[in-house]
Amino acid sequence: MSTTVTAVGLVGAVAPVTRRVRAYFAPVNRAAGAPTVFDAAHSGTFALSSPPAPWVDLGWCTKFARKSETKIGALTTGAPAVVQSQVVTQVEATLQLEFESWGKLQLALAAGSQQMNLLQTATGAAANGSGGRAAQAVLLTGAAASTATALNVGAAAAAQFEVGQLVSVDEDYVAQVGFVGSGVSAAYVSSPASVANDINYIRRVSLNVGRVVSIANGVLQLGAPLLAGAPPSGMQVSPLMGFVDREGGGFFQEWSGLFVMDGEQGDRVIYHYPRLQAMQGSAEMAEALAGPLEKVKLAGAFRALPVKDANDGETVLCFRSYLPGAMRAV
Repeated sequence: MSTTVTAVGLVGAVAPVTRRVRAYFAPVNRAAGAPTVFDAAHSGTFALSSPPAPWVDLGWCTKFARKSETKIGALTTGAPAVVQSQVVTQVEATLQLEFESWGKLQLALAAGSQQMNLLQTATGAAANGSGGRAAQAVLLTGAAASTATALNVGAAAAAQFEVGQLVSVDEDYVAQVGFVGSGVSAAYVSSPASVANDINYIRRVSLNVGRVVSIANGVLQLGAPLLAGAPPSGMQVSPLMGFVDREGGGFFQEWSGLFVMDGEQGDRVIYHYPRLQAMQGSAEMAEALAGPLEKVKLAGAFRALPVKDANDGETVLCFRSYLPGAMRAV
């Protein structure tokens, strides 16, 4: 008996042809200086709508432009000078893009400083640009554990909320110093006095927010999981009206970024920036639509910060991975 082996020819290598870029967010542990690492060898083929944990989908972005500002200098010897070798004299990279959608994460990343929640104000509170004194928060009850999508506040407290309402879920501020915010470091507090000892301050800056989609049996059901996961008993819930950022401020939001270009011929390009910080204040770009309508997109500009590659100890800013399409020549 003989075996017939069928040879399959390779298709010539081509340049990727893509439509749009999909962006993803993951937190950086600011206190430990530890970013979220993406391994393209392990997870590079994930479905765009289902990123691997802890990555969060930021949606599509346009005007995606990377810029390498790394500088290479020549080492010369002799007279006349002759180039003998080269050396890297500066390593720098920047990134610009426009987010196609507005959400808490997109606003926070593009803001350039703290991105705050407009907490529902207390009766008689004095007006303030980023929101006045907040109404009293509601304690999560310990009668039944809350989850990342279900907040147990008890039947009496649940009556204070409405379906469709936005909420911020985080701990009280009780004189903590340093980075604050559950799941993501949302701000840095230098002293209690700097935030007026506001018990609601952490909920005011927290990225741990959600929208109530139903209320039953004392439980607020959220439309999507909280960024920090299941909240422990003792956390509190504050209703909010929306979000606000400011031109100015000294805090730099830092995040791990992942950007994916899916090729029309089965290939994929992945850009992984372990550490990104905003390099400009909040900005928008208007795109003309039909008639007098305009679409306003969030404009972000970011500077990459360094990490060490565990494979060889090199200091790097970005990882570009290319996954060729099936049976493409390499």
